[in-house]
Amino acid sequence: MSDGSASRSLRMRFDRATKKAFELPTRPSNEQLLEMYALFKQANEGDCEGKARGGLKERAKWKAWNKVSGTTESEAMQRYCEIVDFLMG
Repeated sequence: MSDGSASRSLRMRFDRATKKAFELPTRPSNEQLLEMYALFKQANEGDCEGKARGGLKERAKWKAWNKVSGTTESEAMQRYCEIVDFLMG
């Protein structure tokens, strides 16, 4: 799919990975958590918009999401799944 929209099988894999993310054997690093957050938001909402607001945590999340702006839905889902698979061991 040239427009970057996710295939049905990738969408199902992504949905499973989002559930697995709550069952990880160990807590991911802050960097991994931010990357997962950013890829999840990118896959579901598209590019980050607006300006960073709030405290340090909210700004860090915004910056992480903004960094992956331009990533296609499929690519964001694929990368998210790869991180979860890696963390599951």
